[in-house]
Amino acid sequence: MTSHVDGNALAGPLSELFSADMTCASCRCASCGDVADLAEAMVYQKPNTYIVRCHRCGAMLLTIIQGSHRTRLELSGVAALSVPRPGT
Repeated sequence: MTSHVDGNALAGPLSELFSADMTCASCRCASCGDVADLAEAMVYQKPNTYIVRCHRCGAMLLTIIQGSHRTRLELSGVAALSVPRPGT
């Protein structure tokens, strides 16, 4: 797992959990404190799994694991998540 794509790859899996476009959500890295939209994050993909890392320091921000009946969202490296309100 050496190559990555940008955070726009998260639009599909996160749309199953949230009504807002989560690629526009601001995320503060718990490791370095950088604040950036999820679209700027580095996303490493495996089958049914998205590993999201900070674009600045490379620390893990969150993980999305899609099962057959549930989607698991782990936010272990996110200090804060700010989601735009609809219509703004």
